[in-house]
Parts: sequence; C-alpha cells; structure tokens
Amino acid sequence: MNPLRLLAVACLLALSRCKTVRYRTDEEGAPGTVIGTLADEMPVKAPGEMSFRLMRQFSNSSLVKVREEDGQLSIGEAGLDRERLCGQAPQCVLAFDVVSCWRERYRLVHVELEVRDINDNAPRFPRAQMALEVSESAAPGTRLPLEVAVDEDVGSNSIQSFQVSLNSHFGVEAQTRADGARCADLVLLQELDRERQPSYTLELVAKDGGSPARSGTATVHVRVLDANDNSPAFAQGSVTVELPEDAPPGSLLLDLDAADPDEGPNGEVVYAFGSQVPTEARRLFRLDPRSGRLTLEAAVDYERTRTYELDVRAQDRGASPRTATCTVIVRLTDVNDNAPRISISALRGAASAAGVAYVSEAAATESFVALVSATDRDSGANGQVRCSLRGHDHFTLQRAYEDSYMIVTTAALDRERIPEYNLTVVAEDLGSPPFKTVRQYTVRVSDENDNAPLFAKPLYEVAVPENNPPGAYITTVVARDPDLGHNGKVTYRLLETQVMGAPISTYVSVDPATGAIYALRTFNYEILKQLDLRIQATDGGSPQLSSSTLVKVRMVDQNDNPPVIIHPVLTNGTVEIGVSSKTSRDSLVAQIKARDADDGANAELTFAFLEEPQQDLFTINPSTGDIVLRGDLSEELGQLFKVILTVTDNGRPPLATTATVNFLVTATAPSSIQEIAKPSSWEGKALQWDIPLIVIIVLAGSCTLLLVAIITIATTCNRRKKEGFAAAPSYSKEPAPPVAIWKGHSFNTISGREAEKFSGKDSGKGDSDFNDSDSDISGDALKKDLITHMQNGLWACTAECKILGHSDRCWSPSCGRANPHPSPHPSAPLSTFCKSTSLPRDPLRRDNFYQAQLPKTVGLQSVYEKVLHRDFDRTITLLSPPRPARLPDLQEIGVPLYPAPSTRYLGPQTDTAEKV
Repeated sequence: MNPLRLLAVACLLALSRCKTVRYRTDEEGAPGTVIGTLADEMPVKAPGEMSFRLMRQFSNSSLVKVREEDGQLSIGEAGLDRERLCGQAPQCVLAFDVVSCWRERYRLVHVELEVRDINDNAPRFPRAQMALEVSESAAPGTRLPLEVAVDEDVGSNSIQSFQVSLNSHFGVEAQTRADGARCADLVLLQELDRERQPSYTLELVAKDGGSPARSGTATVHVRVLDANDNSPAFAQGSVTVELPEDAPPGSLLLDLDAADPDEGPNGEVVYAFGSQVPTEARRLFRLDPRSGRLTLEAAVDYERTRTYELDVRAQDRGASPRTATCTVIVRLTDVNDNAPRISISALRGAASAAGVAYVSEAAATESFVALVSATDRDSGANGQVRCSLRGHDHFTLQRAYEDSYMIVTTAALDRERIPEYNLTVVAEDLGSPPFKTVRQYTVRVSDENDNAPLFAKPLYEVAVPENNPPGAYITTVVARDPDLGHNGKVTYRLLETQVMGAPISTYVSVDPATGAIYALRTFNYEILKQLDLRIQATDGGSPQLSSSTLVKVRMVDQNDNPPVIIHPVLTNGTVEIGVSSKTSRDSLVAQIKARDADDGANAELTFAFLEEPQQDLFTINPSTGDIVLRGDLSEELGQLFKVILTVTDNGRPPLATTATVNFLVTATAPSSIQEIAKPSSWEGKALQWDIPLIVIIVLAGSCTLLLVAIITIATTCNRRKKEGFAAAPSYSKEPAPPVAIWKGHSFNTISGREAEKFSGKDSGKGDSDFNDSDSDISGDALKKDLITHMQNGLWACTAECKILGHSDRCWSPSCGRANPHPSPHPSAPLSTFCKSTSLPRDPLRRDNFYQAQLPKTVGLQSVYEKVLHRDFDRTITLLSPPRPARLPDLQEIGVPLYPAPSTRYLGPQTDTAEKV
C-alpha cells in the first residue's frame, strides 16, 4: 500500500469516531443551493474513495440532500422554511447525521444547520376591526390593551413598533411581554367628553424591523362610555406563581381580590380573563368570576410549555363599568415524570425494517451497524441519560456525541452459524427515582456467497438395466448450499466428455433445477457396460461457486440376445454333415459351436436335440456341443438322418436358436470333422441375381428346360405311380409376386403362379369335379381348407404333390433317393424338396411357423394343362422363422441346389420310407 495512504489511515483511526460540523444558511433558499461540503471537513482527503450517506433517523430527506461522492450539502426540493420548521423559536437549528465510509471504515458526522430568518412575513392583526370602550371619566394615561399583532418572523424581522393615526386624544405605546412578544396599548392622552364626541375611529399600524420593513394595519373603533367615578384596583399589578408540573387538577394557584370603593353595582367586581389570554391557557386554568380564585383545570406539562401569562380583568357592574387589569405569571417547575426515549436508526439505504438492522457477514471488525439516540424530555439531572447494550459479545456501544451511541461489531460474523442477534438497549436517566427504558433490537446477518454447493455423496453408483426406453429416469444427485437466495440456489449441469467418440450429452441429460438424470438413448450392455458422468453444481452468487461429483452408471445385462451357431456355418437354418459309414461307435462326428452376446448366466449355453435321431444314432453333449455317434452306420450308406438342434441360454426367460442338422452317411469320411457340407458357390451368387436377369435366362433355355421336365415327369410317374405323389417342376411364362410358405425348417418364397397349384381342400384324389367340394376355389373355401390342414398338421404341400394327386397326410417326396437310371442332364438346375423339408408333425412345435399364404384362383383347369402351359420357374426364397428376442432383418435367399454326388448311394424305397 502507498505510504501516504497508510499515514492517512493512521490519522483517521487516531481521530474520534464522530465529528460535529456546523453550517448556516438563510431560509427560503432555492432548491439545490449548496450549503457546504463534508469532505472538506474530513481530516483525510481521499476524493473518489469516500462516500456519504444520510442516516435513516433524518426522515425528511426533501429538506437537505447529501451528495454521496463528497458529502456536498444542498437544499432539497421542499426548501427550508424557518417558520414551518421552528415556529417562533429564536434560533432554528436543523440537526441530522451523515455516515462517511472510507475503505470499509465508517465515520459518523453530526451536522447542525442553522436556518436564519429573513423578513418574509408581514405583521398582521387577528382581526381587521377592533372595538374598544372607554369611560368618559377615564383619566389621562389610561391604557386600553389592543389585540396582539402576529409576525411569524423572529428577531429584528418581527414587530418592532406601532403607530396610530393622528388624533388629539389617543396615542399608542409598545410593550414587550414576558414571552418576548411585542404588543401595544392604546393610551388616553386627555380627558374625554362623550357628549362632544361619543366615538373615535383610529388606524393602527404595526411595523417590523426588516429591510425593507413590512407592516400590517387594523381599524380601532373606540366607543366613549358614561362615567363611573371609581375603578376596581388590584393590590399588585403583576403576580408570579410557581406550579410543579405534576400538580393535580383543582389545585389553587391564586386568590385575586380587586377593591372598588363604589357602592351598589358600581362596586360589585366581576373577574374575567383578558382578551390576550390564549385558548390553551383558558383550557388549563379556571378563574372564578365572582370570587377571583385562580385554580388548575387540567394537567400541565413542563416539557411542553414552561411559562403562562394570564391577564385578569376586574370590572365593576356600574352603568358605566370601570375596569382594572392584573398580570398573573405561572411558572412550571420540572419533575422526573418522563422515561427516556430510545431511537435506533440503521444506515440509510440499507435493507432494514422496523426494529431490524442488517450487516454483512463479510463486515470488518468495528463496522458501524446502527445509531442509538436516547432523549429525555425532563430537565437537569432528570433529562440526563446513560445507555448500555446487552445480548451478545459480537456487538458493543460506542459514544458518538452527547446522548447518541453507535452499535459496532467486535468480531467476525458468520451467517451460517448465527444468522440473527437479539440485542437489548437499556437507557436510564439520572433522576430520583430514575426512569429506565428497555428496547429490543434485532441485527440480522446478510448473506455472502462464501459457501460452495456440497453434494450429498462424492460418488454415486447406480445400476440401469439395458434396453431402457429413451427418457428413462436414472437417478438424482443432490447438492446443498447453506447460503441464501441466489447465493444458495443450486443449478446442475453435465460436464462434457467423449464416450465412444460422441459427446456424453447425447447419452444422458440432467435437469438443471432438480439434478435428475435421464437417459437420452437406449443402452446396450453388449456395447457399453459403464458410463461415468461428472455432474457440476453451481450456485447463483457472484462470483459463482461450484463443486462436482462422479456418477457411475453401470448397465445391467438383460437376456436380449439369442444364441448364435457359429460353427458349422448354417444355410437357411440347415447344415448337412457327412458321416462315414465306417465310423466307429462313440466317435466324435461334429462339434457345434455357438456364442451368446449376453453375459453371465444369460450367456451359458445348453445344446440338445429336439427329436432324438432314429435308433439313437447320434447324441450331443449339452455343455460342449460335441456330437458323438452311438450306433452303427455300416448298413446305412446313402441314408440321410435329420435332427432338430436347439441351443438355449440360461437367461430368464431363456432364449433359444433352432437349426436342422442332416447327417448324410457317405462311403468316405471327410479328412477332418471340420469338413462339413457347405453351400456351393453357385448358390451364394444366386442371391445377387435380380428378377430381370433370371427371366432372361429362363426364356433363353425354356426349350431345354421343357424337354427335361417332360422326361423327368414321365420317368417319375412310371416309377412311383402307386405312391400318389411326385415332384414336378412348375412352369411360368411371366413372373408373378412371390408367396411365402413354410417348408421344412424355414420359410420359402415361391412365385405367385406356382402358389395357384395349392388346393384349399384335399379330397385324397388326383382330380376333382368343378362343382364338388374339392373344386371350391372361393375365399371361404380356401380359408376352411387352410384351417383344416392346420388342424391336421398339414400346412402346405408341394406343387408335385398337387399335380400327381395327394392325400390329407402327404408330404414332399424324399430327396435322398437316386434315380437308378441317371439323367442325361445331371447338371440341370432342377431341384425338388426332400422329406427333411416337411413341417414337423408335432403340433406343439408349430407356434414359431407362419401359415402358408394361398391366393385365390379364378378358375379350375386341368392340372396337366397348368403344367404344359407354364414355363419352369422354380426361384424359391427362404425366410428365417421369428425369434422370441430381437428380430434381425429377414433377407430373402435362394434355395440351395446341390449336384448329386457321384458316389452317393441311395437305399431301397421301402427302407427310406420307414426312416422318415
């Protein structure tokens, strides 16, 4: 700090804490007139660093204004009217207090402003017309009291002289009353003669001593009365009486007696107050008109009026009554009948209420809090007051001036520990007995932003199940701030960070008012297992304070992923495994490997066969998925064994995946277990063919395909005409919308024209009449037949079966049989469905399969006619069955076409039929 400033501070502290400054100004000054500057009166001049504030104690701030920067005093908008402020008091002093602040140090300045009188009021009489009566026998020098003229100015500006219009009988003489007021008496200069002049009209003028002088006039009418020789006479012309202010009403002050030597009515004296006795005195004192006893009518107050002057007039009752006057002066003596009064004023402009002061908890020691003023209306020792402060050691009283004290702090304050102090101010006078006044005063500590928000826990840990909906509630963090108002209003926000390359604000949101945390997206345990959030709580103070906490959101795994078979690779949910007929018992045939994206028990897998292979040839290890041969295959060369494999997890509820495993008994075993039948490269490419390309290929080779179809149908009918079903291709000249049907282990999509081959109702014959029930092609008949087939376990039938005739329980012919006469075109793309593609006959396992969609037909034609007039269009798409968990997008894939191995052996027909 600058050494000069240190010296200035030391000088300021060395001075007293209160300074009295006196100024003078004339009344009726223009608003804004500068009276003086308080900064010039300060011992340390630090412009720009000091401030001045008027105390709340001075209620009428419109009289005097104080400029805050330098304490310049100026006349307010209301102006200064000495007569309105002080009345007839000889001296008018306006006192008020100003607090100066310099670097958190408060200093009290007591200002006494004397308002000087100017001659702004003219004298005036109570009435413009005054009536007097005087006896013609009145001796020269007789005084006739006139009504008192009033001039609101004081001093030399008040009434100084009186004049009466020129005449030969009356003059005027000014008098000074005991209370300092000037009055006039009309003086008789020479004897009167009523018969010569019964009345007089005089002009009375009252002048003040101002410059220029002002005057007031009144007209005096004097009526001359008939003579009464003797006037009543008092023993003394003036009497003084002392009366204690606590004298009870009815007390006798004086017994007046005026003597009149006349007899009869002219000697009977009546007493009355003179015209100059004010109304207030007439209310307090009573004069008996017959006896002249002066008594106290009501209680008097020394602190209100200390002296009363009473003019008593004694008048006889003669025809021309004569009067005499006597002045009675009543002086009151003080008694200790008033308790001290306490006035406590807070710093003007501070947020305060009646009986309450506010001080900042950041206030320095010995900071000014409030001004205590103690007054007593009594005089002498009865009016001397001493004050004390009780209640708390954090505050004390320091004398400011005379009977004024300052409440100042003695220690540092902490609102969060003690927000309010109840103080007791005791004022006691020095009278006997003394009077005491007790005043309760409250000091409230105003809040400062000195506390940061504090979280209930430094670390929050919460578990949220995955697959939650967006907007799901996660948890609520709570931070408390002991400060008040904006300093204690807490708002929450999420501190930004990156999670998997994205802002964390895209994952969760925080309610800024409540601290509630909500999810903005669905969480996936398999992708994100834990999310760490940093929440910041900030108060509304200035400067703002903040703190943060860590919220760890742990995702709880749900069983939402079914098992996936990863080895061997499935094709349309089916895999074909070659098994050598020479494989010995208890040999490992294949290994099924699956995985589950879930965790814990949800990922524990169990392998099983839904249908045990015939003769218990194959078993699977529930834990490892190893398939072991349990039977003898030496006699099963060329046979195909189908089983339904299911892989189930241990979740609640469990999810399962089902696949069809076809075991093909071969003459030569593969080199290793991993050599499992896979789809040909031609099949994989079929997925990428579009319909126009397929149509072009079909049209280009239609002649060749038609020839192959005729030869195949003829050969098949010749060999299996007794079995009632055969496989035959469908012909279509133009593509139609595909129809999804269930065949075997999955959905197949066939062309719309091929779907027309399906019959809504089966009669068990190869043909039917147009009008019988078998030929009903209406929508209702199709629905009834479809329901009947579903109830019988038959959901769909192949086109070949329809062409060659079928029964209610027929299925596709086995694809495991080989033609004993090889076709001359073995590589032709002709495929039929084998017996393994049929629906399971167990009605309990139909829930996961969809019904066949059978379109209506417009007419009934011959089955053979349909075949001959349709091009071969065998494009079939398989759709995966629905799964109980998440449904992946179903994609259409083509039916795999396998070329018949040259070494494959097919057994007799009867044996194959028995193994189905």
